[in-house]
Amino acid sequence: MLLEDYVNELKKYKFQISMAAKGNPYENALAESFIKTLKYEEVDLWDYRTLGDVLKRIPFFIQEVYNKKRLHSSLGYLPPDEFETDFFEKERGLKSCQLVTI
Repeated sequence: MLLEDYVNELKKYKFQISMAAKGNPYENALAESFIKTLKYEEVDLWDYRTLGDVLKRIPFFIQEVYNKKRLHSSLGYLPPDEFETDFFEKERGLKSCQLVTI
């Protein structure tokens, strides 16, 4: 009954429900990996005393640590912000070269 209550609460607020199928731990692997990182590298290291502490620290961790400093093996050991900047610079460069060669 508890799961049904949870699902009904999500539907009430028009949340898109995303849960792994029973017995399939890999269905939501990216989210699980992020939550593990958040837990080990932020939550376990801080003594949150209020909801305000959480609302201040979690966005800071995501924006300033996870996206700007933390190296990601899936991105060639670059932080996401640096990977994205490099990607768009290369895209811009390729488009410029294509225009010049035509």
